[in-house]
Amino acid sequence: MTGKPRSSQSAHKFGTFLGVYMPSILTILGLIMYLRFGWVLGNLGLIKTIIVVLIASSITFITGLSASAIATNIKVGVGGEYFMISRSLGLEPGGAIGIPLYLCRTLSVTFYCYGLSEAILTFLPITGVELPSYTLQLITIGFIVIITVLSGKSAKLVLHSQIPIMIIVGISILALVIGVLSKDLQSPITEATYRTAPEGFWYVFAVFFPAVTGFTAGVGMSGDLKDPQKSIPRGTLSAVVSGAIIYLIIPLLLAITGALTIEQMTDPEAGVTIWTRLAVFGPWIVYPAVWGAVLSSAFGSILGGPRILQALSMDGLVPKFLAKLSRSGQPTIATWTSGAIAVSAVFLGGLNTIAQYVSVLFLTLYVAVNMSAAIEQLIKEPSYRPTIDAPWYISILGAIAAMLVMWLINPFAFAFALGLELIIFIYLMNKKLEQQWGDASTGIWMYLGRYSLLRLNAKKMHPRNWRPIIILFIRDLKEHIELVRFTEMLGQNSGLLTISKLITPEDKDELPLRNEVAHEMQKDLNLYGFQALTEVHVVTDLKYGMNQVAAGHGIAGIKTNTVVFGWSSTESGKIKELEIISELARSGKNILIAHINKPFPKKVKKRIDIWWRGQENNGDLMVLLAYLIQLNSKWRKSTIRIFSVTHSEKEKQILEHHIRFSIREARIDANVIVILAKPKENALDILIAKSKYVDLVFLGLTRENSEIEERIIFMDKILSKLNRAVLVQNNGMKSEIPVIFGPTTSKS
Repeated sequence: MTGKPRSSQSAHKFGTFLGVYMPSILTILGLIMYLRFGWVLGNLGLIKTIIVVLIASSITFITGLSASAIATNIKVGVGGEYFMISRSLGLEPGGAIGIPLYLCRTLSVTFYCYGLSEAILTFLPITGVELPSYTLQLITIGFIVIITVLSGKSAKLVLHSQIPIMIIVGISILALVIGVLSKDLQSPITEATYRTAPEGFWYVFAVFFPAVTGFTAGVGMSGDLKDPQKSIPRGTLSAVVSGAIIYLIIPLLLAITGALTIEQMTDPEAGVTIWTRLAVFGPWIVYPAVWGAVLSSAFGSILGGPRILQALSMDGLVPKFLAKLSRSGQPTIATWTSGAIAVSAVFLGGLNTIAQYVSVLFLTLYVAVNMSAAIEQLIKEPSYRPTIDAPWYISILGAIAAMLVMWLINPFAFAFALGLELIIFIYLMNKKLEQQWGDASTGIWMYLGRYSLLRLNAKKMHPRNWRPIIILFIRDLKEHIELVRFTEMLGQNSGLLTISKLITPEDKDELPLRNEVAHEMQKDLNLYGFQALTEVHVVTDLKYGMNQVAAGHGIAGIKTNTVVFGWSSTESGKIKELEIISELARSGKNILIAHINKPFPKKVKKRIDIWWRGQENNGDLMVLLAYLIQLNSKWRKSTIRIFSVTHSEKEKQILEHHIRFSIREARIDANVIVILAKPKENALDILIAKSKYVDLVFLGLTRENSEIEERIIFMDKILSKLNRAVLVQNNGMKSEIPVIFGPTTSKS
């Protein structure tokens, strides 16, 4: 369920620059730009470094394009990437991505604050004083608390505090440009050395790639934007493009400077010192810029993470109280929860290893965003009308590329990420969550259904392809749940069941709520673990309505071939039912009348009896129905007995031979019992004596032209004496029913 938490005061809304572009570009121009660019260039040379930048930026640009396409097609709410994926692929896939994404964002706060604390301690050594071993952890916790308090207080305050950080980062880049051009220049370094990266090109690429992944920081602010549909594409794509341009300029500058040697650049320990040696005013500009970039990334994570948690809470995937807002419109509880998790992560240890897993897990977001946009395009949903179009093959290319990068970074982390999300997805599927919006998954099934129906319609149906396509008419699903259980068993493994409820203009309470009634029926079925379609039809007359609905029900190769009724409890209902059956018989539909006096047993060894009278063509269908019941797991060990009654020893032998031969040819295991009755012995009495306590009994439903009242008396006499009985009438054409009995068998 979705819901919108209330606050006494609406939150401040942001525009494209402050809300999307600035947090995105500051996260892109982060720590890796300062720490690893010299190392990348020294190992790869200028040409291959540019190739790395172009490939990495292309992947992020494609993902940004896919995100923009989704954002311009829907009204984006709080939750950023989670919101877009869940509204596109559905609640369960969205949750499978959103929950790990939230943890990634929250753990990122710890990583950034840890890195910032480490940098400050390195830069400001206290000579002659030995600091406690836990100093680093204490400073990290202090930074986490500070940024958590600030973000919980006001997103506006945090975003405005990033403006001076952005200025400092910009000045540091300008200082690098001036510093390089004011020193000795040389011919560009073009040769790859792999001096400290013997693993090769793709290893260096994997180390560099996280530098371009920060563009989603702005998407995470979706719920705080004045116009997300406009701001997300503009801010995101602008940040990716401007980041790529800067990333192409920096290696060019490093390649032409004569102030550093290859050995100095490829030194893994050099880090920020490459910038401090080249930029004018070196450490005085570069170090504050590095700290600011790290702090800005931490702010981006602490703003984005709680909003994902808020969205998860609003959708019912985590406790509802986490969606509560403060008076200023901030997700305070979600923010403090995120801060507490970030503080706890300080004590995990082995953060470098965990960081790899977080990076890979975060990249599954790229895969999901790209696949969402591709699927929306492929299924041709009429409602998918984005103002920014991303071709499906480009989005799929972006998804594949993201998966390759995940593999390059860490194959074990790649397997872990997919496994974790699969586990969450299966868990959410089993919870049977109720979704309040349409998504692409429905469109996917519609697309596949359309394709299948067209293929089926072009095929000539052969008897071996027969399936029970059943419609069950029912007034109250819960009241007749045992009838539903029986009918669902017939189609559980090989067929399709539709439960139809008919309402008339006299049903004034249900008439305006017919769509909700069908939905409630589906919810009731889910509670019992049944699978069936549900529908509600408005008819002027029940008798006429049943005939019309049943006769024309189905489509293409899945036309309804079997109609099921429960035996009415009233005299008028029974009369009407037999009249309907008589008319339906002419439409070629098989008819079952089921009467369940007692609930189906659960644990006892089950028996199914078939009474074959040798007068109508019902025997083959009854055996087939019994076999379909046996396909269900709880009936797999049940025993089928086929009974027939005769008054002639010669006919008894012929009958036994034909039935045994036929079920053997049909590969159905059953016991054949032909009873030789005494001259005055009543077949009905024999039937009741043999099958009174049997779990399920199938009998033929005659097409006699006798008076309806006489038929009702006869049927009542049989059905009232048996626990569970089904009267079967085979009205299908010969070609529509699988051959159970051979051509030499008697008619049944």
